[in-house]
Amino acid sequence: MTDRRHRNAPARRHGRTRQITPRAHWLLLSVIAVTLSTALLLQGYTHHMFGITSDAVTGARGRSNAVPRQVTHGGPVIADAATSAHTARVKDRTLALTFDDGPDPVWTPRVLDVLHRNHVHATFFVVGTQVVAHPELVRRIVAEGHEIGVHTFTHPDLARLAPWQRSLELRETQLAVAGAAGVTTALLRPPYSSENDALDDAGWSVLKQADAAGYVTVLSTQDAEDWQRPGADRILAHATPHGHAGQIVLMHDGGGDRSQTVAALSTLIPRLKAQGFRFATVGASVGMAGELRRAGPGDQLQGMALIGLLRAGDWTVWLLGVLMCVAGAISVLRAAVVLIAARRHRRLRTGDRGRSWGPPVTAQVSVIVPAYNESAGIEAAVRSLLASDHPVEIIVVDDGSTDGTADLVESLRLPGVRVIRQRNAGKPAALNTGLAAASCELVVMVDGDTVFEPGTVRTLVQPFADPRVGAVSGNAKVVNRGGLLGRWQHIEYVVGFNLDRRLFDLAECMPTVPGAVGAFRRRALLALGGVSDVTLAEDTDLTMALCRAGWRVVYEEGAVAWTEAPASLNALWRQRYRWCYGTLQAMWKHRGALVQRGAAGKLGRRGLVYLLLFQVLLPLLAPVVDIFAVYGLLFLDPVRITGLWLAFLLLQLLMGRYAFHLDGERPGPLWSLPLQQFVYRQLMYLVVIQSVFTAVSGSRLRWQRMERYGSLWAPAGAQDPGHGLPPQDPGSAPSAPYDRLPPQVPYDRLPQQVPYDPFHQPAPYDGLAQSPPHNGYRQPPPHNGYR
Repeated sequence: MTDRRHRNAPARRHGRTRQITPRAHWLLLSVIAVTLSTALLLQGYTHHMFGITSDAVTGARGRSNAVPRQVTHGGPVIADAATSAHTARVKDRTLALTFDDGPDPVWTPRVLDVLHRNHVHATFFVVGTQVVAHPELVRRIVAEGHEIGVHTFTHPDLARLAPWQRSLELRETQLAVAGAAGVTTALLRPPYSSENDALDDAGWSVLKQADAAGYVTVLSTQDAEDWQRPGADRILAHATPHGHAGQIVLMHDGGGDRSQTVAALSTLIPRLKAQGFRFATVGASVGMAGELRRAGPGDQLQGMALIGLLRAGDWTVWLLGVLMCVAGAISVLRAAVVLIAARRHRRLRTGDRGRSWGPPVTAQVSVIVPAYNESAGIEAAVRSLLASDHPVEIIVVDDGSTDGTADLVESLRLPGVRVIRQRNAGKPAALNTGLAAASCELVVMVDGDTVFEPGTVRTLVQPFADPRVGAVSGNAKVVNRGGLLGRWQHIEYVVGFNLDRRLFDLAECMPTVPGAVGAFRRRALLALGGVSDVTLAEDTDLTMALCRAGWRVVYEEGAVAWTEAPASLNALWRQRYRWCYGTLQAMWKHRGALVQRGAAGKLGRRGLVYLLLFQVLLPLLAPVVDIFAVYGLLFLDPVRITGLWLAFLLLQLLMGRYAFHLDGERPGPLWSLPLQQFVYRQLMYLVVIQSVFTAVSGSRLRWQRMERYGSLWAPAGAQDPGHGLPPQDPGSAPSAPYDRLPPQVPYDRLPQQVPYDPFHQPAPYDGLAQSPPHNGYRQPPPHNGYR
């Protein structure tokens, strides 16, 4: 018989519902991604492409035919290299102390202290990355009357760079100095430079380009060789001039441990002063003026922006490293917890005590099939239910389908199958319609795209021999696993969902009985007021409500159902978006379980915390892992990064192999697991990001149908129209037609909710004598509750 019920959707009774698809956040995320990428690329380039090394690391000196003779035999300060090329020497009995590779947060302040105590000014050739990291030291250098020079941004050998890279190195350093101290400088010392006679043609081309940019090149005449760290005495000897000629002394305040330099400097200055030497900056020692100039407003702003961006990059890399460690720790923790729990769960289920739930459950079962445009697979689904080796009544609730779903089922004329039509009101309303029409205490809910094996219903209801059990989750498997996307979902179902359910069963905090294969006590559902339409994940919401009401929810891995998985990325996105968003809604709705006691407390402090950590936080951290992996491959040790990635992949493979073993699956599809890391995984964490933004924005989504592909099949025996009907004694009267079944409680007369009291303590449960006391949680308003 076909019932035609015209009932408005519960959501419509709530009034106008805001339904939006947030898109502005994708623009925001894109801007953040571009900014983050720019900062990381700059940070990687400036910190890892070159870097400070020993000044002795120089290439072999090449030909010097292009170097003018007056430069080779001239003074260490070289100007107008691109034109007439003249040089300047330091005045007699004058020393210009110069310090390279700083500023350093440890050694530069100590050098400045020594200079200050001895009333000496010096010249500091700074590295741009160090200026960005320690701008306050540059300000101190300038404030104390010292001179600043450019030593490039990343300390490369300029002779080996392209002209545009040289310009970038000098320009970035100049901007960093302007942003840090508000000045610009005309002085340049190329890294790995030495004395005039060491210049070759490649080095001379660098000086000519620098001159065209307005720089005066400063070489050295006396190398203290402190970069070798030979000891303070040797540094002192190398820095002491022979005779009275003026010198430009090369020393270092950065690039490593400079304690020997500080010690030698403390002795050098007083000793040479006693010998009649004076100390001056490079500019003062050669009579040059205007080497330091006030930076223009534009340069200062650009410099401050550069410093801010690069420092943000430094903090970002640090934060990425921390989050990478957190994500890794969470992943390893989940793997350990899930594997240990799965092994223990299997031992309990296969042991003598854990195998039997009690006396066999043989009572007839009502099977509810909510269907909305399921014509592609509904016949296979219904016939598979008829093939059950357990007595069933089948109720197909057509929720306003437009593809002839109800007509198709009716045309089959299968005994024991009842079709109820209603206007489109959503899946929860369809389930409630079926619940009101059911005649059995035990109710199985199955999606219209799912087929059961003959023993699925029988296996699924056996746990109800335990009067404490209010719901049972079955084992859903992917039927269309032929393509790569199907294999990935097959892996996820076996490794993710089923391993998790074993853990939840063991911890007594099952958050979800899947809509594809689940069984319930009808009176438990009626006591809750039926299936709520407040969330998109009605199965998760319902399961959590049962847990909070004191019922136990278990997992029966032997109750296998085959379901169609999305066959396109677009369909997969829509499905997982609905699942994830609905789960977030359910978690928020039942957050009160976190502070409750008993079964509700187990759900809150075990189940909800687990979901928050591993299904929300971990996917949100997943982009960090990808970003850091790319950053590491480009700028860090690629071998180490690849090794870490392979280690995590091996961990997933081990989990997958064990999960497939538990589920009796062949491990062949696991070969596609490495490929899953490059498409599927990114799609999943983008789904979580979208869901979180949707939840925060307070949006509400409709129940949307999924694409069906007709890949379902009915098991052998499903063609027998009498198979699965309740057995009858010979000569007994035939079963009453379905239109003569006892009247059921209409959905709009289901028990009303009472205000939820978080301090209410449920009475002890004494088995079949009574249902677990209703927890009375109040239905939240029709919006998702995230406002």
